[in-house]
Amino acid sequence: MATSRVPAAVDALLAILRAAPALDDVLILDGPPTNGLTGNQRLYVGWTPDGGPAVALSQDFNAAGARTRDETFAINCYAEVSSGDIDMHVQRTRVFELVGAVETALRATNEATMAPTLSNTVLWSHLTAGDLSQEQGEGARAGLVFMVSCMARI
Repeated sequence: MATSRVPAAVDALLAILRAAPALDDVLILDGPPTNGLTGNQRLYVGWTPDGGPAVALSQDFNAAGARTRDETFAINCYAEVSSGDIDMHVQRTRVFELVGAVETALRATNEATMAPTLSNTVLWSHLTAGDLSQEQGEGARAGLVFMVSCMARI
């Protein structure tokens, strides 16, 4: 018996995002950044630049008898867009488009009926919070920390 649905849910989220047509030109990473990354549009699953947890979770008994447990968790993610240009509006708009594509990928459609359940790894999932950061250096950079919140039964 699994003690958590977190590992399967993170893997399913990665698979759904990597298959999303709106994210074709985005580098989707499992966890923290590595050396030698290319591209100016990135989406990190299970990592945020503030050093917070990859996933925050809690569990409790579902009912008397202790046969099943409810697990709630939030997968922390980060979307980042940068360029050599100093136009912050363009980067900010694009980072929200990326996160909008994540939200769309998690919605049920005729073609993706199991998207909100992360391929049946959870009862439901949805995008629940976000924090925008912006900076100027060698061009404009916009980042958006966001959470994909989930409910599972184990």
